[in-house]
Amino acid sequence: MGVSRRTVRAWEAGRTAPRGRKREAYAELLNALTTETGIETVTDREIPAKKTDVTVRHDQPEPEAQPDPFAPSPPSSLTPAQAFDALYAFCAHALVRQTYLLTGRRELARESVERAFQLAWQRWPEVAVDRDPTGWVRAAAYEYALSPWHRFRPRHRHPEAPPADASDRTLLNVLLRLPPPHRRTLLLYDVVGLDLPETAAETEASTPAAANRLLHAREAVAARLPELSDPAELHRRLARLADTERLRAAKPFTVRNGSERRARFWTRAAIAFTVTLIGATALTLRTAPTQYEPPVAPGETVRGVPPRAAPGPLSEQQLALLEKLRMETAGGPERLVPEPR
Repeated sequence: MGVSRRTVRAWEAGRTAPRGRKREAYAELLNALTTETGIETVTDREIPAKKTDVTVRHDQPEPEAQPDPFAPSPPSSLTPAQAFDALYAFCAHALVRQTYLLTGRRELARESVERAFQLAWQRWPEVAVDRDPTGWVRAAAYEYALSPWHRFRPRHRHPEAPPADASDRTLLNVLLRLPPPHRRTLLLYDVVGLDLPETAAETEASTPAAANRLLHAREAVAARLPELSDPAELHRRLARLADTERLRAAKPFTVRNGSERRARFWTRAAIAFTVTLIGATALTLRTAPTQYEPPVAPGETVRGVPPRAAPGPLSEQQLALLEKLRMETAGGPERLVPEPR
C-alpha cells in the first residue's frame, strides 16, 4: 500500500479516509481478500470502517443501502477531560519509553511527556480536532526533551545510572552519540513506525534530508554494532531496551491539575507584570517635569585676573585708633556714633 501500519489502522478505525490512488488500491486489496473467501466485491465507495462490516455472502439477501462511511462522524459524547484521559492512557507510557531512548534520562523522559500533555490540555480545542493528536503530543515531547537548555540544570550535569545489561548499555551509548536530528529520525522511523514523508514532516525537514539522516544514523549504529545492521534486528533491540526500563507516566488527572496550576500561575504573573508596568508609567507621568529646564553649565576657572594683594601690617597709630574704637561706648561723641536728624 505504500503507507505505514498506523495509517491503515486509522482507515480501519474510521478516523481518516484514503484518497486518490491509495483509496483505489485499498479497495482493490479488500476485493482481493473478499474474492479469495467467496465474498462479493466492493467498490472504492463502499470501503468500510472495518473490513468485517461489509462482507456480504451469496446466500444472504442484498443489504439495505448504508450511509457513506466517509461522511463526518457524529460528535463524541465524551467530555474534554474524558477525551484527554483516553488519549493519555493510549500513548503516554509508550511516549515515555520513546523519550528515554531519545535522551537516555528517565526523569527527563517523564518530565518531557508530562509537559507535552500539559501543553496539549491548555490547547485542547486545537489538539482535539487534530487529525493525529498522538503525533501532536509526540512532537511537543521530543522538542522539550531535546532542548539544549537542559544542560544548564544542576541535576542534568551528572549522568544517570545506565541499564543493567551490558548490550543495552552499549546500544544506548551508541544512540546518544548520534546527533539529535539523526537520533530523532531513527527513532521515528525504526521504533515508532512512521513512513519517510511523515518522519520528514514531524522533524521539519525535506524527505531527502530525512532519508539521509536515517541512512547516516543506521551506518553509525552498524559501524559500532555490526549485528544491528539489519533494520528489523535494530527495531527489536530498541524495543527491548525501551521495555526493559519499566518506565511509568503520571496519572492523567495529575497532569491536568498541573497544567491548570501552571496556566493560573502564568496568568497571574502576566497580570502582576502588567499592573506594575502601568503603575510605573503613571508614577513617571506624575513626577516628570512639564517644561524644559536647561541644565546648569559647569563652572570654569577665571584666568587673567591679577591676584588680590593682602593688606600690610598696621602702624602703631592705626592700632591705637582701632583700640579706641573698640573701647568707646555707644554713648560717646557724635563723630563715633552718628545720630539721625
